[in-house]
Amino acid sequence: MKNRVREFRAKTNMNQSELAKKVEVTRQTISNIEHHGSVPSLVVAQRIAATFGVSVDDIFLSDLSYISYKNNKKGVTA
Repeated sequence: MKNRVREFRAKTNMNQSELAKKVEVTRQTISNIEHHGSVPSLVVAQRIAATFGVSVDDIFLSDLSYISYKNNKKGVTA
C-alpha cells in the first residue's frame, strides 16, 4: 500500500512530530508509515486523514490506485 502522508505534510508545512502529536502516535510511527515500513491501524489512518481534511482513500492508495494517481500527476491517460 502506498501513501501520500509526506505529500500532505509538506503542503501544510507540518513536520513528523507535529503530525504525530495530532494523531496521538510517535514520530517514529509517522516515519514508518511514510516510508512504507508499516501500515497504520484504521483509527490512525482516519486520524491522519481528518488532520488534513481528506478521506482515508485520498492518502492511502492501493497499488492500482497509486499507479493511476502517478499517471494522472504526469498527465498520462489510458
